[in-house]
Amino acid sequence: MNKKVRVTLVPVLAVVILGLAWVLYESIMTPVRFNDEYDARSVEVINKLKDIRTLQEQYKNTNGRFCSSIDSLVEFAETGKALLIKKTGTIPDGMTETEALKTGALRRDTTEVNPLEKLYAENKLITPREKIKELKYIPFSEKEEFIMNSGSVNKSGIDVAVFEAKAAIETYTKGMDEQIVLNKKAEIEQNTVKNYAGFKVGSMDNAVTDGNWE
Repeated sequence: MNKKVRVTLVPVLAVVILGLAWVLYESIMTPVRFNDEYDARSVEVINKLKDIRTLQEQYKNTNGRFCSSIDSLVEFAETGKALLIKKTGTIPDGMTETEALKTGALRRDTTEVNPLEKLYAENKLITPREKIKELKYIPFSEKEEFIMNSGSVNKSGIDVAVFEAKAAIETYTKGMDEQIVLNKKAEIEQNTVKNYAGFKVGSMDNAVTDGNWE
C-alpha cells in the first residue's frame, strides 16, 4: 500500500471508528434513558392512583360502598361531606385515651366537612388542591382517563365492596420508544404475579386496595 492510499484511509477509518463508537454508545444509553423516563412517569401515575384510593376509601366511609365513576369521585371530593373528628385536651400520664375521654380530660368533637378539607388537613393527598379536577387524567396520556370500576365480591357469604382503577402502559408512555414499550409490556405480561401491563390499584376480584407497584 503506497503512502498516498494510507493517508486517504486514515481519516476514513477514523470516521468509521467514531461511527461505530456512537452506535455502541446509543445502544447502551437508549434503554438507560428509557428506564429513567419510565421511572419518572411511573411516579406521577402512581401518585394519582394513591390519591384515587384515598378518595375511594373516604367515599366508602361516607356511602358504604366504592364509587364507580372517576367524575363522580372528583365531584364527591369537591362537594361531598365527610366526618372530621377533632380532639381537644390532653391525655394525663398513666391514663388511656378511653379513660381520658370518660373523665373529660380529652374531648372528641365530630363535625361534617368537605372531603378535601378533611383529607388535606390529615395530609393524605398528594395532588395539589388546585389540580384536583385533573386527578382523573393519566399523566402523559393526552388526557386519557383512568379506567375505574366498583362493585362487590362474595366472601364467605358476605358481600364485600371492591373497586379498581388502572392505567395501561400504552397510556403514560406516549412519545417513548414504541419497541421498548412493547418489549416491556410483554415482559410484564409474562410475570404470573403482576401480569397487568400498567399500574392499577384495587381489584374487582378480591377485597384489596393494594397497588400492583406495592
